[in-house]
Amino acid sequence: MTDRMTSAKAMAGIHITDIESAINWWRARSPSDGLQACAEVLALAEVYGLMVYQRETDCDEDTMPLEAKQAWLRWYETTPDAPCIAICSTSQGDDWCKGCGRSFDEVQHWPVMTPGEKRATWRRISMEATAWRFNRYAERARSASGIDHDGAQAARGPV
Repeated sequence: MTDRMTSAKAMAGIHITDIESAINWWRARSPSDGLQACAEVLALAEVYGLMVYQRETDCDEDTMPLEAKQAWLRWYETTPDAPCIAICSTSQGDDWCKGCGRSFDEVQHWPVMTPGEKRATWRRISMEATAWRFNRYAERARSASGIDHDGAQAARGPV
């Protein structure tokens, strides 16, 4: 297993920016009545507040409170599943896909990775932004997955 893959698996928790995105998605979906936010926002906000207080950037998906995890998973279902743009250089022997930025192991194990592991991979490749999906084939990435790396959301599609 490569160093970056080992790192992604070791740090496969849910990043605080994903918690923020889920909160904002729920706020848009179920606006406050002026007195109280919806139950999903409250559950996620509790996790978010603890993360900020404890200066943590990742939340363990396995120990996340059930209500917060369910709310996060509902948001997660609206994100694209795989970063693949159908230009997989790992099938040609590369250790790292030039098209999407995933390692050979990440491409091979994607179907069995947890949502937290997938989001950790998405975060890494988005932060690196060196894969073709972020530059020369950005238009292809938008048409393949309905989203570019700028944070817009689309329905989940096939790998």
